[in-house]
Amino acid sequence: MAADLTLLTANLNEKFSDKVVSLTNQLGELTMVVRAADLSFILLRLRDDPSFHFEQMIDLCGVDYYTYGSDLVVGGAYLKAEDSKTNYPARFAVVYHLLSVRNNMRLRVRVFAADDALPMLDSVVGIWRCANWFEREAFDLYGIIFSGHPDLRRLLTDYGFVGNPFRKDFPLSGHVEMRYDPEQKRVIYQPVTVEPRQLVPKIIREEHYGHMK
Repeated sequence: MAADLTLLTANLNEKFSDKVVSLTNQLGELTMVVRAADLSFILLRLRDDPSFHFEQMIDLCGVDYYTYGSDLVVGGAYLKAEDSKTNYPARFAVVYHLLSVRNNMRLRVRVFAADDALPMLDSVVGIWRCANWFEREAFDLYGIIFSGHPDLRRLLTDYGFVGNPFRKDFPLSGHVEMRYDPEQKRVIYQPVTVEPRQLVPKIIREEHYGHMK
């Protein structure tokens, strides 16, 4: 397997020499980071080039790198680390897990959305049809928009759901709740009535800094 990864690494560097942002081999797994503008071109070639032949996309998932690398929690909220060990260029990314049955190889491709406020990437449904529901899931849970998707709708949450529950700044209690209203004889949505709980242990809360004995 190590020899296969060495060959795959060489092929990737040769075919995409000017488009690879980074290429790392950790724990026997190869991860390639590419720019959003090059995504469709690279993935299509990874599928069709005989030296790669990644005919299957076995997974696609969104990632929120907000506060990644920071373990500090104050007042129930994460603090963004200034000296984060990741130095990732953006907050939101999509990770593609590819499989070549013919060549018995796997590859992870990561791409970052350029705009944190409106994360957007090209859809890959035209390359692997199985990406349809994976992209809808990432859209629903992370708010990542996939340009060119044939039917980009929420997949797991309700039509009236507000926000994206897998974002790290999404409140644990949510934004809205629903209940049946006997007067209106229908389900209605209203602002959440659950009071937020203090989840940070008392000894590490901000107001106790410097006062512990």
